[in-house]
Amino acid sequence: MTGEILVNAAPRETRAVLVENGVLQEVYIERPSRKGLVSNIYKGRVSRVLPGMQAAFLDIGLARNGFLHVADILAPPPGPGEPEHPPSGDAEPDIRTLVHEGDELLVQVVKDPLGTKGARLSTHISMPSRFLVYLPRGERVGISSRIESEAERNRLRDTITTLAEEGKQRGGYIVRTAAMGAEMPELHADMMYLDRLWAHVRDLAMSTSAGNLIHEDLPLSTRVLRDELGPQVRRVVVDSRAEYERMLTFTRAFMPGFADRIELHTGPGPLFDLHGVEDEIARALEPKVPLKSGGYLVIQQTEAMTTVDVNTGGYVGYRNLEETIFRTNLEAAVAVARQLRVRNLGGIIIIDFIDMIDEEHRRALIAALEEALSADRSQTHIATISPLGLVEMTRKRTRESIEHLLCGICPQCNGRGSVRTAETVCLEVFRELVRQSRQFQSQELLVLAHRDVVARLQEDEAPVLAELETLLGRPIRLRAEPLYGVDQYDVVLA
Repeated sequence: MTGEILVNAAPRETRAVLVENGVLQEVYIERPSRKGLVSNIYKGRVSRVLPGMQAAFLDIGLARNGFLHVADILAPPPGPGEPEHPPSGDAEPDIRTLVHEGDELLVQVVKDPLGTKGARLSTHISMPSRFLVYLPRGERVGISSRIESEAERNRLRDTITTLAEEGKQRGGYIVRTAAMGAEMPELHADMMYLDRLWAHVRDLAMSTSAGNLIHEDLPLSTRVLRDELGPQVRRVVVDSRAEYERMLTFTRAFMPGFADRIELHTGPGPLFDLHGVEDEIARALEPKVPLKSGGYLVIQQTEAMTTVDVNTGGYVGYRNLEETIFRTNLEAAVAVARQLRVRNLGGIIIIDFIDMIDEEHRRALIAALEEALSADRSQTHIATISPLGLVEMTRKRTRESIEHLLCGICPQCNGRGSVRTAETVCLEVFRELVRQSRQFQSQELLVLAHRDVVARLQEDEAPVLAELETLLGRPIRLRAEPLYGVDQYDVVLA
């Protein structure tokens, strides 16, 4: 057992991290103002149907309407005389045949609101427990792909099928990785819990008006136990007695075999400081990631995609250039996989590895990246190396990245990532002086600007400023404003 879960609970924020072999791998942050909505179940009302997008917008009581695509809509049961299954083919049904404005639907959030986009919704409800995920409208039993033993997969499938038939439970189940080795009584207890939970949700949905929350997922401190606590986790350390009691109660009720692994941190120093987590989180907000060999990554997140650039830096450790590049790329592949988890980056990801000539090296690099991503809980897909030498991949995005959660748009550059130089601003000031002098009469012109701009106008641009005074026929005064940014200025008539 090499893993640890560390939980830091503060009055306005709860943070949980997963550490493997002493290295931070995942960060979860929950705040009252930015609480995750994934897995929450709402009763929504269809406000708009957009046939061109094959989608609908639903009012679920949030600031922005949720988005429901036709692929996420469970078709209604067939009416009398209608075929039991839709006609075969790849064409999606017209969304207007499935939902209409004003319809009330029970939906679940599958993606948090990101940026200006509302939550992504689905009518395919799923309810997780320790060992199982219950699909009230499903039909089959699925097994986690991480359970590789065919004998264990068959045992679990047969056990769940038998229990469902004996209990006359309707719906489908997905057997989670944590169920590996679980006995029939444990699985049966999970099924009973999920059956009671779904009955509660169903009854509440019948009596609740549209636009309201029906069921909320567990808080972070217990959710991380449900999803991450397993035989590979050596201990769980929490620094709040209240959260410790809550987590201990939850563990004793649902996973008693792990109750002795819950520990309360009582040391004098902050829990995250002692394990270097605060420094790791701070580094996860920086674009540059150093590699042990001397190379480095540059990670840039945009609304459309995330790009990763790999550089050798000062690494010249092997006997020839091709071998040096190959070793750097292999190290970078492991680092990229970790950074995607730590930063929670999702969507389209483009990795610009250093160009390699050897085709065998290219195949080995893709294999190394796939292996490094195998421990990631989020679904990933790697495409082949493009003709330009770029690796294109996707990672399922369900919650905001750590940068979007902890940071805001820079007020200086408004999110552009750059500001105009002092030289550029000086030239703009010259044009504005000419514009103002031609439109308005005044005794003199006053320029208010950042101190760097004023210094440049007084030194490098002094001859131009003197010529401009002669041309305009009036004096120009300069004044540095301490609150102005480099690219802020004003020309005042005096």
